Amino acid sequence: MKKTNAVITAVGGYVPEYILTNQELSTMVDTTDEWIMTRVGIKERHIQKGEGLGVSDMGVEAVKDIFKKTGVKPEEIDLIICATVTPDQPFPATANVMADKLGIKNGHGFDLNGACSGFLYALDTASRFIESGAKKKVLVVGADKMSSIVDYTDRTTCVLFGDAAGAVLLEPTEEEIGIQDRILRSDGMGRNYLYMKAAGSIHPASHETIDNKMHYIYQDGQPVFKHAVSKMADVSVEIMKRNNLTADDISWLVPHQANLRIIGATGERMNLPKEKVMVNIERYGNTTAATIPLCLWEWEKKLSKGENLILAAFGAGFTWGSIYLKWGYDTK
Repeated sequence: MKKTNAVITAVGGYVPEYILTNQELSTMVDTTDEWIMTRVGIKERHIQKGEGLGVSDMGVEAVKDIFKKTGVKPEEIDLIICATVTPDQPFPATANVMADKLGIKNGHGFDLNGACSGFLYALDTASRFIESGAKKKVLVVGADKMSSIVDYTDRTTCVLFGDAAGAVLLEPTEEEIGIQDRILRSDGMGRNYLYMKAAGSIHPASHETIDNKMHYIYQDGQPVFKHAVSKMADVSVEIMKRNNLTADDISWLVPHQANLRIIGATGERMNLPKEKVMVNIERYGNTTAATIPLCLWEWEKKLSKGENLILAAFGAGFTWGSIYLKWGYDTK
């Protein structure tokens, strides 16, 4: 009996229309285009504007993109997983909100919080449902409205983040394509360096938490950068060695878009030329769980069936990981 693999059969994406440039940011906070580009490599980021709009609305658009491309109907979907740190509300799950807006009624859904590694965690989780035979069509959505938790008076964090959504459709196959291997890790020591201080059960929302700006992203940049550079590169090299892959075997590195220097360091450790590394951070910034599917969405027409891809991420927690997959289709 042949092994069942989980393979990506479609990719969708969405970015809001409004673009926040470095020039505009320089009128809001003490920063410059040169300062931002030198340190993180970001030129602009997309921001979701509009009363009552949340991360589910971006996720819905990304999934609609998949439905339009494939002809798959909402009633065919039997699981939807949303990776996000900015859900519409603490509950119900944003995946359920999206399912309702999309007309998905024959499956179940849930959210997953792995911070910037969330999409990889969700992709791995979804693949297990496929490989076990429990599910046939699974949507994995990575989406974040980071502008909702960014302090635009803090120049160390407000320059980094943008809003976006990306989604993939996973299906079973007996071909030797799809997800081949994964390495996912976490270390709770990182919880003190990148987090939101309030809005949980330790510090519920109050006048005090709002006055003290505890509902925004807090980041201690140096420790985060140090661990991100080493962990993301280490795990990418590890998965290559485990599968006897050389740089010549890899068609694309699909890295989390947190910082241009981190992306560069990971590619260098893998001995990959820049031409094999997907980079769009300059135009979108760090969209957290959306960065990797957003890359796949943008590069979809350049991907060929059977190509080896390494997906890699690092995020708050600390969380990090890498997934090795063989691309599942040629774009027509």
